[in-house]
Order: sequence, then C-alpha cells, then structure tokens
Amino acid sequence: MADLGSIFKAYDVRGVIPDTFNADIARAIGSAFARVIGGPAVVVSHDMRPSSPELAHAFADGVTSQGVDVVFAGLGSTDLLYYGSGSLDLPGAMFTASHNPADYNGIKMCRPGASPISGETGLNEIRDLAERILSGSDDAPAHDGPAGTVTERDLLPGYADYLRDLVDLSGSRPLKVVVDAGNGMGGHTVPAVLEQGLPLEVVPLYFELDGTFPNHPANPLDPDNLVDLQAKVRESGADIGLAFDGDADRCFVIDERGEPVSPSAVTALVAAQELKREPGATVIHNLITSAAVPEIVAERGGKPVRTRVGHSFIKATMAETGAIFGGEHSAHYYFRDFWKADTGMLAAMHVLRVLGADERPLSQITEEYSRYAASGEVNSEVADAPGRMAAVRAAFAGRDGVDVDELDGLSVTLPGGAWFNLRASNTEPLLRLNVEAPDDTAVARLCDEVLAIVRA
Repeated sequence: MADLGSIFKAYDVRGVIPDTFNADIARAIGSAFARVIGGPAVVVSHDMRPSSPELAHAFADGVTSQGVDVVFAGLGSTDLLYYGSGSLDLPGAMFTASHNPADYNGIKMCRPGASPISGETGLNEIRDLAERILSGSDDAPAHDGPAGTVTERDLLPGYADYLRDLVDLSGSRPLKVVVDAGNGMGGHTVPAVLEQGLPLEVVPLYFELDGTFPNHPANPLDPDNLVDLQAKVRESGADIGLAFDGDADRCFVIDERGEPVSPSAVTALVAAQELKREPGATVIHNLITSAAVPEIVAERGGKPVRTRVGHSFIKATMAETGAIFGGEHSAHYYFRDFWKADTGMLAAMHVLRVLGADERPLSQITEEYSRYAASGEVNSEVADAPGRMAAVRAAFAGRDGVDVDELDGLSVTLPGGAWFNLRASNTEPLLRLNVEAPDDTAVARLCDEVLAIVRA
C-alpha cells in the first residue's frame, strides 16, 4: 500500500516536489477528500509556486471523479480560500507550502465555513483512503453517476470588499505603508485590499508572483528576511512596514524606526481593540505567545484562554469558547468575524486603523503591549528529537519552583517570570525553542542553557 504518512502532518499536507508529492497523489487526495468530507462542491485555490496549478487541477479531477463539483478560484492567498469556504459554505482546499522552500508544496483543507480538519477530525481518514486509492486496494464501489463540473470563479473582489467592511480605513490619517510580499500571494491580494481609494500610500517590495522566491524566502519570522523591508521603511520615511509569508495568511509588522513589532504585541493590540467592541469576550492565545497577552486581555476585562500551537487547534478552541479573536507567536491571527479563520491581512488592517487614528508613531503605540524580552524562534536540527526533549525535561523538572507541562511539546516556567517552550515542528525535521524572560540577559542565559542540551 502507498504510504502518505510522511506528507500528512497534524493539520495539513506538506511534501517535496516530485519526490513525496505529485499530481497522482493530489488526484487521489482529491478523490478521498470528496468521499470523506462530501458536499455539493469544493472550493479550490492555489498559490504562485510552479507546481501549484498542476497539483490543484489534479486534486479537482479527483473531486469531480466522485460526482462533486469544484469552484476553481485559481490564484489566491490562504485567507482568500477561507473567505470562499466561509462565504459559500463549502469545503475547501488551498495548494501552498506557505513559507517552506520552493521545492515544497502542500494542501490546507477545511470543511464548510472554513472549519478546520485535523488528524482526529478527518485528515487521517483522507490519508488512509488516498493510500488505498493509490495502491489499487480500495474495495469500495466506484462512483457510477455523472462526474462533477468545474466552474471558475474570481473570489478576489468579494474577499477585498468583505475585509474592508470589517475594518473601515477610509477615515485614517494619510499613511505610507511599505509592503514586502516576498514574491508571494500578498502581491496579488494587497493591491485589491489596500490600494483602492484609501488614504494609504503603498510602497511595494517584491510584488511579482514568483514561487522560486528569488529575493528572499517568504518567511517573515526569520529576521534575515526582514532586512529589505526594514531598510525600505527607514529610507522612505514610512509609517509602517508589513511583511507577508508565501500564502499571505501571516503578516509581520515593522514600526517607523524599522524595528520589528512582535506578533505577541500585535495580538495584544488587536485583542484590546476587539475587547472595546465586545467587553468581556474570550481571546485565544497559544502557549508560545508572550505572557503579556493574557495579562493585557485580563486587564482589559477579557477572558484569556491558552491553547496548543496550530490553526486547527486554535479554531477548534475558538468554536468551543465563542472567542472573538485569537493570536499566535507565528503571526497567525484568527477572527470570529472571519469564520474563526486566520488572516494576516485583517490583522494588518486592525493595526493600520489604530495607527491611522493616532498621531503617535507606531513604536510609541506598541510600547504598552511589549513587556518582556524574547528569543524569537530558535530552530535546531537534531537526529533524536524525542531523546533531546527528554534530556531537557530531566534537566529542569526537578528544580525548586519550576513548573512543567506538556500541552504542546515541553513548556517550562521558572521562578522570576522566565519560561521556555521546546517543541517539534509539524512541517519540518526541527526542534523549535522559544524563550521569554524579564530582560535580554536572562533570555540569552536561558536560551544558551537549553540549546546546550538540545545540541549536545
């Protein structure tokens, strides 16, 4: 039997083209998706990677082979796909590998209304059925009715209008905004959302769609990938810089000095705005988000709820709690008004609205939301990830005043307010370390101590 275990992750599909992921596999997954998830139709979109159109069309072939129609949206960001799934109340599939290198591709899938799919809620069943289809061992009766049809539909205008209705920027003071799309899908969506009759001067960087990423990887969490944006903000005297990842569902913010604004500070800022609109509301934060976020949410009268890392876990918790908003350390931001899905564009618009209504520069506005020093994500490639995790746990678990939990990876809280989380990546062979402490010296000390064990 074909083995797709290497490409099916906790909540999506990621593989190397063509070694572990190709059109035949995409077609089998499309057929399995139609049978497991069902629905009168499936919305399909894809990013700008060279392999994406072929994979998306193969997936659509698999869907229609089961008598299910396809609404083919063509080029789009992941949050545009979620808009299509939500507004049309249809399941969806987005072909992208987000920030992974150019030789990767993948699929982000959802149920109608952009509801998440994880291993426990259908993804494993889709994997198992696709494996049987590929190996010819599927003994279910073949679909004997007419094939589904494919209808092309441009979702971009509706997506842009929907976001602009949620966050009205028409009354903003004039702002100069540098946007680094990283040759990803932000180059497709930003002009439709931010360049149409608003008091914003958008200065584009790398808007040309190119899935080989000729300028820099489209991963704004890596500081090296922000250098060009930072320089352009300073050089142009811009009020703010925005960096999107490859599929434009994440957004990273740069202040007027060219300095990064942490995603945790953005989470706290947006949460504070949402709590003004709905006092007492629940706000979700993952366990790697700064401790400042639950503190600020509670101080503003909201209810903070901690959860695992990953969009399917955040969305499920939002559904359970009725949360108005959720944020992650990785610059994913989730909104109840956007079908509980993540959209970097909407988060950016919230920041722009706050900035546009305040004469202060962004660096001053965000000061109150930044309380602690942090390492950022530090990645280590190791041969024995479980063994290294166990060694770190053993080194810290017996100390006085230390709290250890394993909600997602290993989280360790030390006396004095320092903490760290060490977890395996869901998409790459890495251990990811995040450290927070009251000051940079304490962060560096704790980071060095943990890495000495991880990399021993």
